[in-house]
Amino acid sequence: MTGESKDVGSPYAANDNAKVEAMLNEIGVRNVEDLFDIPEAVRYDGAFGIDGATEQEVTRELEKTLSKNPEMVEFLGRGYYTHYVPSLVDHLSLRSEFITSYTQYQPEISQGFLQVLFEYQSIVSELTGMDIANCSMYDAATSLGEAVTLADRVRDASGSDVLIPDYVRPDHFEVLENYTQGAEINIKRLSTKNGMINPEALEKALNDESLLVYLENPTAEGVIEEHLTEVGELLEGRETLFCIGSDLVALSLLEDPGEVGADVVVGNGGVLGLGNSYGMSMGIFACREDYLRQVPGRLVGSSEDDDNNRAYTLTLQTREQHIRRERATSNICSNQAWIALRAAIHATCLGPDGLVSLANRCTELPETLADEIDSIEGVTAPVHDGYHFREFKAKLDSDASEVASELSDKGFAVHNLDEQTIQISVTDQNQHMISEFATALTEVMK
Repeated sequence: MTGESKDVGSPYAANDNAKVEAMLNEIGVRNVEDLFDIPEAVRYDGAFGIDGATEQEVTRELEKTLSKNPEMVEFLGRGYYTHYVPSLVDHLSLRSEFITSYTQYQPEISQGFLQVLFEYQSIVSELTGMDIANCSMYDAATSLGEAVTLADRVRDASGSDVLIPDYVRPDHFEVLENYTQGAEINIKRLSTKNGMINPEALEKALNDESLLVYLENPTAEGVIEEHLTEVGELLEGRETLFCIGSDLVALSLLEDPGEVGADVVVGNGGVLGLGNSYGMSMGIFACREDYLRQVPGRLVGSSEDDDNNRAYTLTLQTREQHIRRERATSNICSNQAWIALRAAIHATCLGPDGLVSLANRCTELPETLADEIDSIEGVTAPVHDGYHFREFKAKLDSDASEVASELSDKGFAVHNLDEQTIQISVTDQNQHMISEFATALTEVMK
């Protein structure tokens, strides 16, 4: 708004100036500023220099600014992926009862949202093979952190060593370090072989101090882990927890974590219902029923009302979980409920066959692209000998940073991992540009 009525203090607040004055008089304060203790050093008393404008004018200015961005076709991955999201997901999730909903503490007015979250939990439980799934976390990294702190709380093992493979993304590793600071937990990296865990190295590293073993399937490098069953058998009979990281699309096709002995499953849920937001996502968290009382975040349960109708409610946690840190299982309070809603709608739209079909394409497309660029002189793809999901690493005879830069100039974005390695991700959203990408890479490598 470019103008302001003398009777209204703010266009976004319900109280006019008279009501504000009455409240200030009642509590004995001269003005609203006195309610805040903002140090002078951080106060801003100047002007932003932004002229008022209509919504239409602002939209035009933003479009003009955004048009300066170069047109890029992304072949990026490493945890952030784009799949086609049906328009139905937007139409349903943007309904006012969903988009304006507060935390569903009051079941009598939140049955619709609670039911969708219950269905989301059911979908995650089925895909992971776990007994219990919560109704979402912030992202995959915090889900991993919560899995480790859960292991620390239940303390099935006497030790405090967490074993993770060396392919874990640096940002996930940093979040895990933050989670375990002060908890006397030691994070130890395991060497990998051909992009997968080395069972022999893991067996040597395991001892009475091993609290949890974490593996990914697929890995951050796109490799489908071939040793999950072997690792599960290796941990059988031990008190060390087994945690597997994955995502909702991959889980529809790859080995069932529950069948290979996993105790906890974490990972990325934003691959369904959400376009690539370059950071924002949603984490999944599922575990065996033994740890029901230790699950972080929120759980939606099913019950019956006085009329014997099925009803849904947040369960097994008091509100103290979210407002009293010293009594909380976890300090995660807000969650990604709206994104979980979108994921549930998307999964339902696809159905079991559609979800498996999408996952199959995620194994076929990287194989197709890798075969095509492997024929380019100076390119070896994929680096790892095995099956891949969505993405793979390619080794170059040329400087990888220069290749990535020249590809960018041609309108293609890839990850530059080191001096001779790039990583390429392909999904249903960029598959139509496979030939053009291969042509551009051929020209760059000449």
